[in-house]
Amino acid sequence: MKKLAILGSTGSIGTQSLDIIDKNPGRFQVGVLSCGRRTGMLTEQIEKYRPAIAVTELEEDAKKVSENLKARGIHGTEVLWGQEGLKTAAASSECDMVLNSLLGISGLAPTMAAIEAGKDIALANKETLVAGGSIVMDAAARKGVKLLPVDSEHSAIFQCLEGNQNRKLKKILLTASGGPFRGWTREQLETVTLEQALKHPKWTMGRKITIDSATMMNKGLEVIEAKWLFNVDVDDIQILVHPQSIVHSMVEFEDTSVIAQLGTPDMRIPISLALGYPDRIASDEPSLDFFGAGANLTFEKPDPKVFKCIAMAYESSRAGGSYPVVLNGANEVLVDLFLNGKIRFIDIPDTLERILEAHNPQYQLTLDDILQIDKDIRRVTLEMAPVK
Repeated sequence: MKKLAILGSTGSIGTQSLDIIDKNPGRFQVGVLSCGRRTGMLTEQIEKYRPAIAVTELEEDAKKVSENLKARGIHGTEVLWGQEGLKTAAASSECDMVLNSLLGISGLAPTMAAIEAGKDIALANKETLVAGGSIVMDAAARKGVKLLPVDSEHSAIFQCLEGNQNRKLKKILLTASGGPFRGWTREQLETVTLEQALKHPKWTMGRKITIDSATMMNKGLEVIEAKWLFNVDVDDIQILVHPQSIVHSMVEFEDTSVIAQLGTPDMRIPISLALGYPDRIASDEPSLDFFGAGANLTFEKPDPKVFKCIAMAYESSRAGGSYPVVLNGANEVLVDLFLNGKIRFIDIPDTLERILEAHNPQYQLTLDDILQIDKDIRRVTLEMAPVK
């Protein structure tokens, strides 16, 4: 029985992971659960799964959860809090694998702690590799742990490469739905509302990643993540807008053969692959209908002049050093400002562009360097953002 730590258990990926665990009794044991502020949901999960460790974001929430558990007569779960709690839980003997579905840069330090403790990682936190790709991949190689991608696109690439590890790649073809504003002009984006930006045409995701999909920053971050996961140059990664979201990504080899992974747009498929690896887990969900949703597959070029976040992600990755850290941290702040009605949708890429142009880069970064740069750029972003 595989012991799992689910970091971010109350979010979209976390709850779908628990659904997979429920449907496969005797296969997994939940040793660690964590939440941000959804303490009520976390308490319910603890009561059901009885993990040895639970983690909240804030100390007062940890005390609240502990009191709720005591009132319910539930014992045996230690409740920790904050980044130190996440690192302790991720490195503990209560898990063999850590599913990291934390939000943003908060996933980096727990991932590093888990790797140093020899835990395999099911990675649904792309910011871990965007900001810390070099140190994460070096540590994973040194400790001999597996990094198993949970994003549907990276899971697809991973599957296409299985059995082909020693064959030379020509390029990675990374698919994108195009988000809710596919085909829009720059002028149309000037008037985007929060409600429009949160209405994704294909995927049900958290609010932050849904906005990233709307700006197409999500695809830019995925390019950087793919660079590290699959050891390729970013210029060998091509984005294809594929509105049907059936082909989840492809790889082209040096002989121009292309291998693709197809499936319905359901995150439980890549989640189950990562959790069950090297085995596949049977699913009772409907198969892809090649005479229905899978009958007509189309591909388009994204417009980097309209969706400037794509170009900024490529440029940041090429420049290296602290640029991807700045890109990621500033974007997190700007998306939060937009979600709270303090800036316009178009202010996200426009402000990012100004921040990157003004940045004085650093190189040869340690974990502490990355976290400090991230902290500093958040302050700078708040100063530069055109808050209403």
